[in-house]
Amino acid sequence: MASQSFDMIVIGAGPGGYVAAIRGAQLGLKVAIVEREHMGGICLNWGCIPTKAMLRSSEVFHLMHRAKEFGLKAEGIGYDLDAVVKRSRNVAKQLNSGVGHLLKKNKVTAIMGEATLPAKGRVSVKTDKGTEELSARHIVLATGARARELPGLEADGDLVWTYKHALKPPHMPKKLLVIGSGAIGIEFASFYNTLGAETTVVEVMDRILPVEDAEISALARKAFTKQGMKIMEKAMVKQLDRAKGRVTAHIESGGEVEKHDFDTVISAVGIVGNTEGLGLEELGVKVDRTHVVTDEYCRTGVEGLYAIGDIAGAPWLAHKASHEGVMVAELIAGGHPHPVRPDAIAGCTYCHPQLASVGLTEARAKEAGYDIKVGRFPFIGNGKAIALGEPEGMVKTVFDAKTGELLGAHMIGAEVTELIQGYVVGRTLETTEEDLMNTVFPHPTLSEMMHESVLDAYGRVIHI
Repeated sequence: MASQSFDMIVIGAGPGGYVAAIRGAQLGLKVAIVEREHMGGICLNWGCIPTKAMLRSSEVFHLMHRAKEFGLKAEGIGYDLDAVVKRSRNVAKQLNSGVGHLLKKNKVTAIMGEATLPAKGRVSVKTDKGTEELSARHIVLATGARARELPGLEADGDLVWTYKHALKPPHMPKKLLVIGSGAIGIEFASFYNTLGAETTVVEVMDRILPVEDAEISALARKAFTKQGMKIMEKAMVKQLDRAKGRVTAHIESGGEVEKHDFDTVISAVGIVGNTEGLGLEELGVKVDRTHVVTDEYCRTGVEGLYAIGDIAGAPWLAHKASHEGVMVAELIAGGHPHPVRPDAIAGCTYCHPQLASVGLTEARAKEAGYDIKVGRFPFIGNGKAIALGEPEGMVKTVFDAKTGELLGAHMIGAEVTELIQGYVVGRTLETTEEDLMNTVFPHPTLSEMMHESVLDAYGRVIHI
């Protein structure tokens, strides 16, 4: 078969790859994208999007139970898990076909199949119809990552689940164990706990949500415990004994090993980069702990080869991948883009209550040697939060005492995943406390808490 030649070939059509391909095409490059499974990748099909659809269902269910508080009547409240899952799959399907349409509209050649890199500038794709040979001066790796599986704790899809099984559950868990309390673990724990599963979360670190600010983690722990979750920190699942319809987990905590029975286990202990089977080692690409080593512009050190998104390391976030995709496409087209700064990327967790953060935590800022000013504002002091019936939460801001630079912002509570962007824009614009104090925030909104938190850092808070 004759080889097809392109300016740029992207391997993987997740939020990094498909965005890179579209941006490349917009800039006049001839682009091909290769995907082995789903357009839109994990994020769109098995991650960010369907989980949010499911969490929305559990959020509405939770609110229905609170109807009386709002002067409303709701009786015989229940749920149909199959229908909840069906809605989430339909949302994913709608967006998946949207990606295909966008690629077509931008004249990107999309090829479904398994890619390997036989030599520099060459891509071989195994498709249903045989093998296609492609060549390009620039190749972008956007192959993403998959769930990490620990020996003895492997998923079987029946008793032990990964995120994929948790999104299409074979049954509703009655007693659920979630291993790992990062964003994925906590979101599923929140979803199933709200629907009535007796939920235990085991975290090996000294606190849940270990990447968050310690104060925010503590508030989250308190909220989850109040909702009936059992949280075990500094604990480790040593082994799982599987029987019919039952798993006995050996959980080590404080030097003791206890046995607990569950009917379902969700393993959410991190991710592993999809670096195998591509031929990267032969090309001389450096791979460190399953992630491709790159410079700030996502270049691998092998001429014409780039790596973006989860395969290129932390933070493992869809929006980081998309931004890197745009940056790399612009670089290939001869532009001079800014590198993506990991410390200016927000992390969001859609549990109940939500969490969102950007920049340095209080502890990290101190470790980095900053003299800091810290402001806090509670949801209970905000009119809109009380009107919404969401008085639990906090906005916390960390400033450099010398320059007034906003070093970090950390939030827990209703809709904080939407609010965080204000601080993200602030950090991108190199905002100081003065700019934020002089900004007029609309009333009544949750966003006013962002203003008050800044005022609090400088002893000027009004409403507490």
